[in-house]
Amino acid sequence: MPILSSSYTQVPLLYLNGHFETIIPSIWRKIEGVNYEREKIDTPDGDFLNLDWSKVGGERLLIVSHGLEGDSQRHYARALVKLFNQQGIDVLVWNNRSCGAEGELNLQPVLYHHGSSQDLDTVVQHVLSSTRYSELFLAGISMGGAQTLNYLGKKGGDVPSNLKKAAVYSTPVHLPSSAATLRRPVNRFYNQKFLGKLKKKMEAKGKQYPGLIDLERLPHVRDFDEFDTHYTAKLHGFENAADFYEQASPHTHLKRITVPTLILNAANDPLLGQECYPIEFAQGSPDLFLEMPKRGGHTGFTISGSEFNYAEYRLLEFLTQP
Repeated sequence: MPILSSSYTQVPLLYLNGHFETIIPSIWRKIEGVNYEREKIDTPDGDFLNLDWSKVGGERLLIVSHGLEGDSQRHYARALVKLFNQQGIDVLVWNNRSCGAEGELNLQPVLYHHGSSQDLDTVVQHVLSSTRYSELFLAGISMGGAQTLNYLGKKGGDVPSNLKKAAVYSTPVHLPSSAATLRRPVNRFYNQKFLGKLKKKMEAKGKQYPGLIDLERLPHVRDFDEFDTHYTAKLHGFENAADFYEQASPHTHLKRITVPTLILNAANDPLLGQECYPIEFAQGSPDLFLEMPKRGGHTGFTISGSEFNYAEYRLLEFLTQP
């Protein structure tokens, strides 16, 4: 498909660059009026997932996958819930293992990562077995976008017939290049923000399973390469950080996606490498649509005076248009 042009131009004056566009909404944005109904389901490996539903009696359902160390309460998840509910569409936000404001640690000696598409598959299969929605849509933000693309690519032509479309934004389509951006000195803020949260969670997992990981090394870890080599890779069966980044990256699965899918990545996203914009592939794909606004940052896309951002409006338009 041709690369899509973007109409996003309404960047607030104080948002001077991609960092401002990323950080300010992350800290200050609030979405009120969203109420969830919690459902806990079992996974095939003896763990559990917490699903948060917002139902308005719709015949269509949006399934949302959140970002790294996020959950259903993050502003970007609540905004999609509120916007789609206003259009009569039910929404389900699933929480990755160990994620959620309540701090409930999962049971198995694993956590989650960008390639954890098997848990999204568990969620979809649960929806199919317990509901009767006429149409399903998938949405993913940042890491959740990678999980969504991995799910679609690995399923290929075996996706459910009523799964009609998918859309992701601020997504590390090429995880190795995205990981490389976190090594830049200018991105130290994001590096430390995510590492601090992940190290606390890994410490809890180590105490839950004594001897599973090296807890003495953990406080001294200073970057993602070290963390992912000694912890993420060790827990999830990868050789090291580089092997994890390559195998968990969606870029190798894009060619097998068979449903119309939008990738919306801002050109000034500070957390995405150049390879996260698959221009050449999108030009030759019948199902992949790529939109690259010049501005937006990472999960920002703020519109002055609007409760919802450009990405949320764009996902609604793409997923629901005939």
